[in-house]
Amino acid sequence: MNSIGKFFHLNENHTSFKTEFLAGLTTFVSMSYILFVNPAVLGASGMNKGALFTATALSAAFTCIVMGVIANYPIASAPTLGLNAFFTYTVCLGMHVKWQTALAAVFVASILFILLTVFKVREMIIDAIPSDIKYAISAGIGLFIAFIGLQGGKLISKSDSTLVTVGSLNNPLVWITIFGLVVTIFLMIAKVPGAIFIGMIVAAIFGIIIGQIPMPKAFISGIPSLSPIFGQAIFHISDINTVQMWIVVFTFLLVTFFDTTGTLIGLVQQAGLMKDNKMPRAGEALAADSSGMLVGSVLGTSPVGAFVESSAGIAVGGRTGLTAVWVGIFFLISTIFSPILSVFTTQVTAPALIIVGVLMAENLAHVHWTDLEIAIPCFLIALGMPLTYSISDGLGWGLIIYPVSMLAAKRFKEITPMMWILFFIFVIYFVVLNVK
Repeated sequence: MNSIGKFFHLNENHTSFKTEFLAGLTTFVSMSYILFVNPAVLGASGMNKGALFTATALSAAFTCIVMGVIANYPIASAPTLGLNAFFTYTVCLGMHVKWQTALAAVFVASILFILLTVFKVREMIIDAIPSDIKYAISAGIGLFIAFIGLQGGKLISKSDSTLVTVGSLNNPLVWITIFGLVVTIFLMIAKVPGAIFIGMIVAAIFGIIIGQIPMPKAFISGIPSLSPIFGQAIFHISDINTVQMWIVVFTFLLVTFFDTTGTLIGLVQQAGLMKDNKMPRAGEALAADSSGMLVGSVLGTSPVGAFVESSAGIAVGGRTGLTAVWVGIFFLISTIFSPILSVFTTQVTAPALIIVGVLMAENLAHVHWTDLEIAIPCFLIALGMPLTYSISDGLGWGLIIYPVSMLAAKRFKEITPMMWILFFIFVIYFVVLNVK
């Protein structure tokens, strides 16, 4: 115990072994929904859900433990919502790219991410892209996630006259979503730890009671095999041979980079670990996430990144990497519970997607809406992602308009070379997409 305490500097951070354990458990419960949501989202691309369950747990466990040991931060990571949606709905279903090729794109993006970390290029990129744009990207992903949740939960449905319309209350599946959403909202506002996870459990039980979800045949079993998806990212690297696929790689890299960086900074601030407005061990923390992304792609899942739900563990006193290590251990233990995966239908997971969308949309508060030259590209990014059903398309709308609007406002000196590079990249992107 003493050696563990010294390694993680428990005394210096005014915490204890017990507090770090409880913080780890709280964080795990708060984010454990990803074990069921990630296979549901990525499974729509044709991937094996059982293998995805294992890949999700192992990639999360690896990254959490590395984060704890190397960076000594109470920050947990797992395959992120938003990028798994981009993986499935934009790349695989929208662009008709095989999931094996999409995994290869994640693998290549993770290598680039590691190189950016090693050569400390992150500061240059972070400084080049305006903070308003970063906030809009995160918020837009949140709106896209919520839209997917509303659709999967049958709260909205397609319409020939208005494209989308409200779902039918005569559909019993809708009531699973409504019940789960109301319970989750109540628990979230009441600040109950693990509100999202509890909401999913309650929704699943409700679905079983009303006869819309069959009971699982077992609760514990052997760990599902990774063989259907393991290593496919490496085997299909040669498929990254078109401008379209390099745009996909760049989007994975860009969104993961800024989402991870923003989340890390926010959580470190919450924990009171900032020093002179700088994040200590930033390189180690980014290295942990980037290595997790690499390992995750080989295991067979979409990009891994820091989870904002880590704030739940920090709120109960987690201050060191021991919290993250405990989260990793809990993810390893969870691998034997795959049979209950069938209970977590899209209607059960829909409330989680909607609520996470709400949390991510909070970033809109940081956008300077009174500056029209800033507001317009940010609005196009945030609104474009759900309406085009594509993160990259929404991102492209805003990044193409941004230099134009800044020129009109006579603020051309504020347009960084990186923004001009992004402008031309996305112009080419849209031209390539529309070539018949």
